[in-house]
Amino acid sequence: MRRLFPVTDETAARAFGGTTEGDGATGAAVAEVPGVHAGSAHVDREWSLAELAAAYAYPDPVPGAPRPWLRANMVSSLDGAAQHEGRSQPISSAADMRIFGTLRALADVIVVGAETVRQEGYRPARARAEFAGARKAAGQSPAPVIAVVSASLELDFSLPLFTSPLVPTLILTGAAAAPDRVAAAEKAGAKVLIAGEGTGVEPERAVGALAGLGHTRLLTEGGPRLLGQLIAGEVLDELCLTLSPMLTAGDAQRIAGGPSVAVPHRFALASLLEEAGFLFGRYRRS
Repeated sequence: MRRLFPVTDETAARAFGGTTEGDGATGAAVAEVPGVHAGSAHVDREWSLAELAAAYAYPDPVPGAPRPWLRANMVSSLDGAAQHEGRSQPISSAADMRIFGTLRALADVIVVGAETVRQEGYRPARARAEFAGARKAAGQSPAPVIAVVSASLELDFSLPLFTSPLVPTLILTGAAAAPDRVAAAEKAGAKVLIAGEGTGVEPERAVGALAGLGHTRLLTEGGPRLLGQLIAGEVLDELCLTLSPMLTAGDAQRIAGGPSVAVPHRFALASLLEEAGFLFGRYRRS
C-alpha cells in the first residue's frame, strides 16, 4: 500500500529520485503515520494495523459535548456496482478487508440496514487484541456495537447477531413499529431505540439517539438504501470509498440508492491510498 494523496514535497521528490530541504509543514505530513519514515509513505508495501488506524483516525473530539461523526465505508467497481450477485465480497480485496476491519475497530457503533444484515449474513463485531488497548484508553467497549436500522423489525432474532453479541445489538426503528416485533427484539436481548415518528427512521434522530448513548464515532456499511437516506438527511460527514479495478456490468446497485438530492453534496478528498490497483479514498464533507 502507498499514499498517493496528500502529496508532499518530500514524497514527490523521492518518487522522482530527488531530495528536499528543510522540514516544512508539507514535508512533515508524510510522517504522520507511526512507523513510517518521512518520504516513505509512497512506497508500495503492506501497512500495519497501527498505521492504518492512524491514517483513518476520527477527528479529535471538541471539548464539551462531543459531536458525533458519521463515516461510511463502501466499495464500488469501476462501472459503479456496489456488489456482485448481491454481495460486496467479490469486488473486494485483502487490503480492502484490512481497512474494513480497522474502521470497525475504531468505531463505537456500526450502523447497518436490515436488508444488508439479511444479505450479508451479519454477525456480531468481535474484539481484536491489536486494538484492545486503544479502545480501552478511548473509553470504548471491547468491540463496536451493531445498530440495525429497520422499520418492520422483520429480522431473524435467533441469529448470533442477537443471541451472542459481545455487546448488545441495537435496533433503530420508528414509533409506529409493530409492538409484537419490538417485544420479540427485546426478548432476544436487543435494545430498541425509537428514531422516527412513523414506521421509518429519521437519519438525524438516529444519529442523535446513538450520541445519547455516548456513541460519537459512528460507522455505516450501508447498504445502498440506508446510505442514500443518510446522504439525503445530510448527516454523513465522511465517505471511505474503495474503488475496485473490476468491471461487472449487470444491474447491480450503486453505493447509494433512493431519491436524488435537490443539490449534489460536495465532499473534499482527504486522503488517497493505493494497493494492487485498488484505490482507497477518504472524502469529507466540504
